[in-house]
Amino acid sequence: MEGDIILAANTEGLNGLPQECKQTVDLTNGHSNHKPEMNGVAPGHAIIKEHANGNSLHKPVPISALKQNGLLQSLAAGGDQPRTEEVNSEVERAREEWDALESIQPVLPEELAPSLLISFNEALQHFQTTDLADLLKNIQPTIRRTGLAAITHFLFGPPRLHKELLEERDLVFAIAQCSLDNGQPVHMRVLQTIYRKLTGNRNDCPRFGPHWENVGFQGTDPSTDLRGTGFLGLMHTLYLVMDPETLPLARDIYKLSQHPVQNFPFSVMSINMTRIALHALREEVLSKECNRRQQVVGVINDFYAATFLHLFQLWKSEQKTISDSGYVLKEVEIFAKKNPKQILRRLETFLKERRTRIGHRASPDSLSHSNRSPTDRGSSLETQGTKEGKEMNFTGVCELPAEMEGEARLI
Repeated sequence: MEGDIILAANTEGLNGLPQECKQTVDLTNGHSNHKPEMNGVAPGHAIIKEHANGNSLHKPVPISALKQNGLLQSLAAGGDQPRTEEVNSEVERAREEWDALESIQPVLPEELAPSLLISFNEALQHFQTTDLADLLKNIQPTIRRTGLAAITHFLFGPPRLHKELLEERDLVFAIAQCSLDNGQPVHMRVLQTIYRKLTGNRNDCPRFGPHWENVGFQGTDPSTDLRGTGFLGLMHTLYLVMDPETLPLARDIYKLSQHPVQNFPFSVMSINMTRIALHALREEVLSKECNRRQQVVGVINDFYAATFLHLFQLWKSEQKTISDSGYVLKEVEIFAKKNPKQILRRLETFLKERRTRIGHRASPDSLSHSNRSPTDRGSSLETQGTKEGKEMNFTGVCELPAEMEGEARLI
């Protein structure tokens, strides 16, 4: 006898709903095939069971409805078609919203985006176009000499600076009168550029905080270390880290400043080099070289870098420590002022030897060109070639307080 024998048993299912369990036995060829069914539905199938009176016990319910609204809600709706259409429309609307979200790209807030690095030339142009009249009234560009000292200096001293360079010289001293202004975007870019070039960070850092000690400032606010040199102290550090020729030197000095034994505060030491350069300019030690090159800014920049190089070599070779700083600074200042031509020649030789060593090979330091601002890229095309050519011309740094004059110590 062929056919199916259906065994049915009603049990109480989940949530008190009737659950019908069927077992189908296929006797064909004497083999039985048991197919358990739940609520009249075999696994993977949806069927409608009709009572004798023609009323349906269960109606088919879409799977999407069960997922969207839950089992009990779907059963309560009875699987009516209007409800299904409503659910389908909600699902479609949700899918469209999700697709729209996928096309949205996250945007970095402007205040969190890193600022553009600024070159020395661009920062210099800022001061060239800024009204510094009030600062110019207070500068002391030369040493006031009287009596025999004035006569001796006139007869045997260095030559006077050419008249066409006086305005540029005065602008240098005016910048050294400027304080760090948090409201000036150029000032903040200079500060951030110095930090990022020395540390290798790609993002800006907070204006205040202990991270400034990592680059050699003495506290959480760099402005407190600028007394005596004003903003020129930052300008010189900017020059050192943004010139592709002196950037390796800056990193060598910075590395030595992090030495476990021979460490020293890099930025504070740099400011002291600026102080020595200002003294040399005021005492007319650099006048002869300025007249020869017909510029002031380029000469004082190179004198600053040359003095820093001299200190670096002395500090490293003689294994100096921070306890020797006062003596070393005094020695460096005396030597630099007495031998300006020699110390500038040492810098030139040092840079030439470095160029010879690296040859034409690309180095990580050469990548600093890619970090320059659009303004600097344009000006660099005009200033390639000679050492004199790469300097920008000043068209307009700070009077040292009386108590700072002649001091050789970390300021």
